[in-house]
Amino acid sequence: MHESGDRTFLYAAVCVGNLVALTAGIGLGWTSPVIPKLNNPLHLDENPFGRLITAEEESWIGSLLAFGAIFGPFVAGFSADRFGRKKTLLFVCGVPFLVSFIMLAFGKCVALYYVGRFLSGFGVGAVFTVLPNFNSEVAEDSIRGAISSSMNVFVVLGPLFAYVVGPFTSIMVFSIICAIIPACFIVLFYMMVPESPYYLLSINDSVGAMKSLKSFRRSSDSAVNKELQNMKISVESAMCDQGTFMDVFKSKGLVKALVISMALVGFQQFSGINIVLFYSQTVFEATGSSIPSDISPMIVGGVQVIASCITPLIVDRAGRKLLHIVSATGMLLSQVPLGLYFYLQTDGKDVQGIFWLPILCLNVYITFYNFGFGPLPWTVMAEIFPANIKSSASTATASFCWVLGFIVTKFFSSVTEEIGMGGSFWLFSGFCFLAIIFVFTFVIETKGKSFQEIQEILAR
Repeated sequence: MHESGDRTFLYAAVCVGNLVALTAGIGLGWTSPVIPKLNNPLHLDENPFGRLITAEEESWIGSLLAFGAIFGPFVAGFSADRFGRKKTLLFVCGVPFLVSFIMLAFGKCVALYYVGRFLSGFGVGAVFTVLPNFNSEVAEDSIRGAISSSMNVFVVLGPLFAYVVGPFTSIMVFSIICAIIPACFIVLFYMMVPESPYYLLSINDSVGAMKSLKSFRRSSDSAVNKELQNMKISVESAMCDQGTFMDVFKSKGLVKALVISMALVGFQQFSGINIVLFYSQTVFEATGSSIPSDISPMIVGGVQVIASCITPLIVDRAGRKLLHIVSATGMLLSQVPLGLYFYLQTDGKDVQGIFWLPILCLNVYITFYNFGFGPLPWTVMAEIFPANIKSSASTATASFCWVLGFIVTKFFSSVTEEIGMGGSFWLFSGFCFLAIIFVFTFVIETKGKSFQEIQEILAR
């Protein structure tokens, strides 16, 4: 454990890097205010297509982000090892977002919207592959959980931004405003944030790694030297056994790490979060609530931001495992009554007296999601894989996550038609119950441990 120096630059650099996470969040929430304008006759004057979209087109606009996110991790994982974390975040994450929002601002046909949403998804998948690793590599061990989970604060600010700005501007103006965020990220990140010292050590640039670590730490030379030596040991140990993704299956510890990582992102997707983010305005319209449907998502978005700010403050005290269990329990308890509301409504019962129940349940759900299953699967992913396979394993995990995300978002409408919206939320709550069992049984605790210690625990 090295002495703590001035962390101002570290926090500033992480915040600048997290601007691309904010952009990813905006991409996730973009459909909520836009879809109602594309399928509502009252908004035909600002509809870029000059006609209402079909249900099939709506499902593709909603789900193509998740589809694009399947492919982003493969390019990002390769690029992060070959060209570095910094260039990857700039050109594989930032640039596709910028191009995407420009296309969505000026596109006049559905095909361009499809391409724009795919590019947004590509960026999202890339961000969730590279940024958690970058943040964990530049953080000190003692605050790694807080630094890593800070990404989620910016991710959830994105949908709130979309909910606040989107309903009150045209689609074109909204998308232009969205494009400003990745543009700012590209300029600021390029100018002020150094490359990860772990990556620089992996390409034998010890001088560059020392310079980078000094920038992030701002502590005494002896403390920086000591930490750099520990990093060298960790990187050399990993690089002398440089592996591919298939090498995961040669080690019991790495198989366990892969199962944990993939299961956590799997439960994250099947908790129903993307349905809440993509279709929040539609869900509130379906409740028949007297609260305007464009105001209700703002309430959800605001609660999400507040809840996400709590996790970085407590994750290095409470630990990852406990917060995952609390998170899944809260999501389970909130979705059961939410499903009951929609079941009663579909059954023809009068639910006006409890119109507030969906709003309460969704806010409770969002709160508990952001305690654990929002940020922490990515934090754990960045901690439990050694440097020699981190990029390939992170690529596989992130891609798997978005395959599931695409399935959930693309077929949510079809499943809902068969079992009702109530049945859909009960299905999600069942996955939350399975998540509790899995975390309690299989997930290891990583708080305050070095990367080397985590590998030793997995190998037992």
